[in-house]
Amino acid sequence: MKKVNFLLPMKGHSERVPNKNLKLFNKRPLYHSVMRELLKSKFINKVYVNTDSEKIAEDIYENFSDVEIIYRPKNLQGDFVSMNKIIEYDLSQIEGDIFLQTHSTNPLLKVNTIDSAIDFFINKKHNYDSVFSVTKWQTRFYWEDGKPVNHNPEELLRTQDLPPIFEENSNFYIFTKKSFANTQKRIGKNPFMFSMSPIEAVDIDTEFNFKMAEHIYKTLNDQL
Repeated sequence: MKKVNFLLPMKGHSERVPNKNLKLFNKRPLYHSVMRELLKSKFINKVYVNTDSEKIAEDIYENFSDVEIIYRPKNLQGDFVSMNKIIEYDLSQIEGDIFLQTHSTNPLLKVNTIDSAIDFFINKKHNYDSVFSVTKWQTRFYWEDGKPVNHNPEELLRTQDLPPIFEENSNFYIFTKKSFANTQKRIGKNPFMFSMSPIEAVDIDTEFNFKMAEHIYKTLNDQL
């Protein structure tokens, strides 16, 4: 079975949710939720955390001793650095072929989804050079000027009959060193869109997102 290196970037500073990665989520730091799922994967080779935070590094050392830390250089620190630049640096430090990059802000992401996407990529690799997660929407969208995006208001089709639109939800990206080198991006020239549940794809960007995700997480786990 082919093994995959997992990349989990985390910076210390966050604007809208202060100290987001270490903020307690169901009694543990937020990033623990994704980390625990990654470490369950049958494809895992190693998890690498790229960070500029000593506090995050200390928490990793205390709780996830098998995880390797890549300290972010000064020229890649800040709120406006492209994630592709950070991945480029990570790949320069790591041996391996297949990589999965995810975010700590997707605490509802499950290992079954991760492994299904990796399995798809490995078995269909001759057709696709990368995979990225998306959320499928079939509803009536409009541009800012009021013009319809994916429907004709005169026809008023049922929403389930509308052409779907796919949102890049940033839950995960799968790629190889070769595909990244060809584009300098985590999405290659011939990517596959891997559709996943909107609930599982919840992303934490605000305090409201945080509270909503935590409520969903607790509700789902109470039912297990």
